[in-house]
Amino acid sequence: MTTMTAVALRGGVGVATRDQVDVEAAVREVYDVHYGRLAGWTARLVSDTDLGHDLATEAFLKLFREFGKVEDPRAWLYTVAANLVRDHWRKRGREAVAYERHQAGRDDFTAAPDLATTLTVRDAVQQLPDRLRVVVLLHYFADLPVATVARQLEKSEGTVKRDLFDARHRMAMILGETR
Repeated sequence: MTTMTAVALRGGVGVATRDQVDVEAAVREVYDVHYGRLAGWTARLVSDTDLGHDLATEAFLKLFREFGKVEDPRAWLYTVAANLVRDHWRKRGREAVAYERHQAGRDDFTAAPDLATTLTVRDAVQQLPDRLRVVVLLHYFADLPVATVARQLEKSEGTVKRDLFDARHRMAMILGETR
C-alpha cells in the first residue's frame, strides 16, 4: 500500500496519509486477532448473534477513530463493547416495561412467570449498578485480569477487587431470593 492511497472518507473520497495507512493496518491486525471472540462474547451477552456482531463491529469502528489514544486495544474493545451491551440492556429493559404495561391493559389475568425459573446469572448481572456491572463483564465475561480492568476503568486494583466482591455478594442475594 502506498503512502498516498485513496480511501473513502465519510462524505466522499480523500487521500490517506502515512499515519492513516498505519492505523488501518494496525486496526486490521487487532481485528484479525480479536473480532471473532469479541463478537461471540457480545452475542452471548445479548442472546443474538447478529446484534453481537453489530456491537463488536461498532466497537472496532470506535477503535479505528480513537486508535492513537488506546494503550491496550483488547481491553479497550471489551470495555467499549461492555458499554454497548449495557446500553442495549437498558433499552431492552425500557421496551419490556412498556410492553408489559401495554399487555396489562388488555390482559390483566395473565399470571407472571415464576421468577425462580426464569432468573439467570445474566439477569442478576443486569440488575447490578453500572459501576459493578462493567467490572463483572470485563473480569468474568471478557476474562481480563484485575490489573487490566483497573487500568481500563481508571480505578485502583483494590477498588476493582472490592467492586467484584460487592457484585458477587449482590448477585448471590438476587439469585438466592428466587430459590
